[in-house]
Amino acid sequence: MTGARAVASPHVVCIEDFRPLARRRIPKAVFDYLDGGAEGEVTLRENCRAFQDVTFRPRHAVALASCALGTRVLGFDLALPFLLAPVGYSRLMHPGGEVAAARAAGAAGTAYILSTISGHKLEDVKAGSTGPVFYQLYLMGGRGAAEAAIERARVAGFSALVVTIDTAVSGIRERDYRNGMKELISGTVFEKIPYIPELLKHPGWLLDYVRDGGLPGLPNVIIPGKGPMPLVDINAALAAAAVMWTDLRWIREHWKGPIVVKGVLTADDARRAVDEGAAAISVSNHGGRQLDGLPASVRALPEVVKAVNGQIEVLMDGGVRRGTDIVKAICLGARAVLCGRAYAYGLAAAGEAGVTRAIEILRTDLERTLRLLGCPSVAALDRSYVNVPAAWEQAS
Repeated sequence: MTGARAVASPHVVCIEDFRPLARRRIPKAVFDYLDGGAEGEVTLRENCRAFQDVTFRPRHAVALASCALGTRVLGFDLALPFLLAPVGYSRLMHPGGEVAAARAAGAAGTAYILSTISGHKLEDVKAGSTGPVFYQLYLMGGRGAAEAAIERARVAGFSALVVTIDTAVSGIRERDYRNGMKELISGTVFEKIPYIPELLKHPGWLLDYVRDGGLPGLPNVIIPGKGPMPLVDINAALAAAAVMWTDLRWIREHWKGPIVVKGVLTADDARRAVDEGAAAISVSNHGGRQLDGLPASVRALPEVVKAVNGQIEVLMDGGVRRGTDIVKAICLGARAVLCGRAYAYGLAAAGEAGVTRAIEILRTDLERTLRLLGCPSVAALDRSYVNVPAAWEQAS
């Protein structure tokens, strides 16, 4: 059983149901890259758990024939209040990778954000979607490579840049070290040998991988005079590409469209992003993959929303697995949320059909939650629909 049938109900009823399917289909190194986080994975777990601290205040005895799920982000009317977040190495999870995810997002009426660490050319990803596509920019390869990528994104019709600011160095993801992720991606043949038996346990994935020509370099990181950046140690590449606030001024000189600053967790950084001309920020701890021990994104959201004070749009990403999570984030002031693992598990399990099913699950969750709350639309959600812990209220 493959494709849409494999991820239809009752095989997949919620996002969590994708995880065992993905674990079976792809090698452990790839699954743990997708599934894991930094160090002891405290923040990874807290991102999901913290939503439990926010409870609902419904309006009962309210009958709603339907609910309006749309919202407006960066001037775009989206059919859903969630966007697909950038996920690096998506082509490792399934040959369709970023193109398949972008196509599913467009078909659902929402936006897709393409990672710099993509296996598909940005032009192909944009062409694959009928909706808005944003480009998530790392300064890998230096300013020359970044400037070329920005210009390609402009010509291809990308709608916004998403600049990630929380990667001064890469977090230590212990699962990746144990699984030989670095060796598998950029090591020599001899360095790969200890990890090959695990790949052979997943013949379906391996056949797809071979048919796809293996993992290419980074087609969107073109180093002047050298060509596409090879898949060297990404940890070293990110450390050499840390984004500073002064870089935002340089980026604004080359990109005239909206810029989203991703990785904001404090009021100070939120105000700095406003001062630097950001059109939006995403409250994010990088999915628990960078510094462990950070607060959950939803926990940091009220402080940032208060600091921004309506001057720019606030998004949030981290730990979103259900429609109820999305509703809670919007009640706390987010315009929309970014979903990463929620759709990437579906991509790893069944390609584009898995992404489509993940979006469908979240959409159905959303409408059901709004109707049970007695709320007619996403636009009508506010703090009155939730109970927030007193400590959160004091911080905000």
